[in-house]
Amino acid sequence: MRRLAVYCGSNAGVEPRFAEAAEALGREMAARDIGLVYGGGRLGLMGAIADAVLEAEGEAHGVIPEALVDLEVAHRGLTELHIVASMHERKAKMTDLCDGFVALPGGIGTLDELFEAWSWNALGYHAKPFLLLNVAGFWDSLIGFVDHAMANGFISPARRAQLLVATDIGDAIDQLAEAANGAKQGMTW
Repeated sequence: MRRLAVYCGSNAGVEPRFAEAAEALGREMAARDIGLVYGGGRLGLMGAIADAVLEAEGEAHGVIPEALVDLEVAHRGLTELHIVASMHERKAKMTDLCDGFVALPGGIGTLDELFEAWSWNALGYHAKPFLLLNVAGFWDSLIGFVDHAMANGFISPARRAQLLVATDIGDAIDQLAEAANGAKQGMTW
């Protein structure tokens, strides 16, 4: 893996382990020479992971819509900051720049990005793996829902198997690297 896109909250959340995981993931990525691609913000978990990568002398590439730059939430100390016109352009650029995706805890933006990456994979736009880093059980209910959707015939077992889950950062990166080597895209029903 050369670069990972990390989707995460622009807030830190209430659980201290969320920020701790973002920082630890950033340090581990830098130690493994894996660049960060993320939403370009300086706040919340987004800022925590970017700062951790940079402090560990790694690369941090942000992609942020111009409207958010104007609101002064952009991280100005990144290796590279791409300013785009829209959220759609942001997601497309992040996908182009990365080799896989990790979702840390976050809200609707994180869910939007994760599900769009999964949908684009299903439609054959890319073959990049994606993983939920299940910090403190944050994703348990979502995993349950995805399994419920599969049990009811809306997600195939093969498609469900694409959504990787890990609780350990090293295991997460290892799973993504292995999946990247054998990733499949397109419609698997």
